[in-house]
Order: sequence, then C-alpha cells, then structure tokens
Amino acid sequence: MRVLISGGGTGGHIFPAIAIADALKAKYKDTEILFVGAQGKMEMERVPAAGYPIKGLWISGFQRKLTFRNLLFPVKLLWSMAQVVGIVKRFNPDVVVGVGGYASGPALKVSGFLGHKTAIQEQNSYPGATNRLLAKKAEQIFVAYPDMDKFFEKSKIVFSGNPIRLDIVKKDISTSEAKTHLGLDQNKKTILIMGGSLGARSLNEAVMHLKELWLENPHIQLFWQVGKLYYEDYIDTDVAKLPNVNVVAFIDDMAMVYAASDIVVCRAGALTISEIAVLEKPAILIPSPNVAEDHQTKNAMALVDAGAAWMVSDANLKNELEGKINYLLDNEAECKLKGEKLRLFAKPNAANEIAETLHQITLKS
Repeated sequence: MRVLISGGGTGGHIFPAIAIADALKAKYKDTEILFVGAQGKMEMERVPAAGYPIKGLWISGFQRKLTFRNLLFPVKLLWSMAQVVGIVKRFNPDVVVGVGGYASGPALKVSGFLGHKTAIQEQNSYPGATNRLLAKKAEQIFVAYPDMDKFFEKSKIVFSGNPIRLDIVKKDISTSEAKTHLGLDQNKKTILIMGGSLGARSLNEAVMHLKELWLENPHIQLFWQVGKLYYEDYIDTDVAKLPNVNVVAFIDDMAMVYAASDIVVCRAGALTISEIAVLEKPAILIPSPNVAEDHQTKNAMALVDAGAAWMVSDANLKNELEGKINYLLDNEAECKLKGEKLRLFAKPNAANEIAETLHQITLKS
C-alpha cells in the first residue's frame, strides 16, 4: 500500500499526520508513505525527524488583506500543482490523505484529477473552505466532532476523532515521575500555559501581567511554553526568573509535561483539545483570534457547552485569566468533574481507525 499524506504548517496539522503514518506502518508493514508539505514550514523539519520522506511545495496562504504576497499566490498555486503532478506520477499512491494546511489543497485537487482516491482528515468543528470543496471528491472524511453532516455528505463521514501522538496515548507516567523528570517541585500544583507549537504573544503577555500571582503564591508552579518565536523576548524577564516559573521554547515530550500538570491553559486548536480530552486534563481554553472562520472559538464552545472546559476570549485574557486560575486551584471537585466530561470527546484509537479505513479504501475497485 502506497499512501501520500499532505498538509502541515502547524503542529495541529503535522502531528495528526504523523500519528496516521505511524498507525499505518504499525498495522500494515509493507506500507510506503510519502509526505507533501510547504517549503519553509515546520513539517519540513518535523516529518523527517519522525522518519518519513517529504517533498516541499512552493505554496503559501492567501492573506485576507491586500499584500504583495497575494499577487504571488496564483503563481505559487499553479507552480505547486505542477509539482504535485510530478510527485504523484512518480509515487503512484493508492490513496492521498489531506490533513489541512497550505499543501493539502493542491495535493488533493491534483490527485483527484489524476484519478487517485483521496480522503480528508478534518480536525476542527468548523471546516475551512478548502476542505469543504475537496470533500466533494473524497472517498471518506474523518472528523473529530459530531454533527459534521452540516458541512459534509453524511455517507462519507467517519467520526474517528483526531489522531494524537502514540507517546501521549501509550505512556503511563505518574505525576511524581513527571515532576522529577522535569525538575519540578513534587508538592506544588502545576499550571501549564502554552500557546501552541509557534507560541502566542497574547498568552505570553498575560503571563507577564500575572506577575503578582506567581510571586505571591509560591505553593504553585508555572510551566510556561513561550514558543520559539518568542523565547528570546521572555527568557530574561523578571517573571521568567521567578523560582516557581519554568520557561521553555518548545515542548518535545508532551506526555511528560501533561502528566506533571494539574491545570492547562492553552489555545483551542483541535489537536490540543484531543490531547487534553484523552488525558482528562481540566483546561482553560483561549481561542486564537487569528484563524480562519474563528474555528478555535467553535472548537472551544463545543467543550464549554458540554460542561467539559472553561473559555476566556483572547481580548479578555488580562482581566479574566487570574480569576479563572484561582477558581480552579480552589475547586478540585469542579476540576475533576470537567475532566470526566472530557471523556465525551476522547478518541484514543483515532489513528488506528483512520489507518484501517484507508486500507479499506485502497481495496475498493
């Protein structure tokens, strides 16, 4: 079986793609996998690190305002489609899977035109315009939220959940072991604040704004992932130098950090939500205001409406985050209840289910 997986741009697209690839290789040993991503994006580093080959397209997104980059967009799109023709003809995949991101559109469009079977893995509760268009020719559409037949043909939908990294699903790590590994105090409650794989300035600024909270509460400790883009801006700040604050640019071992954490404050990306759901971690979700169709707010509201998480808007971070954190620290029973309700969204076997369905697709005449 030959499988081409396309997409990337952020960890929210890349890590589910790698999880699918890992599941395919584990279940079907003879599977050959090739990734297609966007030149200069993080998939060009992360995918080879996971042990898979990748081809890069000269493609980028279309900006919502008039910029010089938009003038280049049609040229890049046509060039990328020409690149995909060559890649697909040489690799000759049995099925092509799009996981979202700049490269996903041209890869699936061209593959479908050339007669190859395609499938889509939609991570969010509100799909983007590209996936809604590509879905018309897809064999199957893997989704992570119920009621997605509002956007896609019901007969094509597989409610698989989002595939998450095997190390997060499989690792059985105690809180004590995780804190020891990370150099954290065993007796302090741990708050994890992270802005996604690239970081989030507004979240980082909120941490700075809460300096008195960290200073006046030495019984709590903060594990703060600032993002590679912002590490140099924050590593030498007064907050970063506090003894109960731990600053990192990027988290390589998410399973270990999750195990050490009592409360998670994070963006509402689909992958992050899937991870905290499987691990039943009480969370305060801060939807990014800089995403298409405001899909992170829709992701977060799906959990809030089910009583499974709290949400604070990005605009109200400095006014509301401290109160929410204090409330959670003082209400363990409420945190436990939220964790239990997260089970409604937990799909730990998503990658395996997707792998099995992709195999079935390749067997169709």
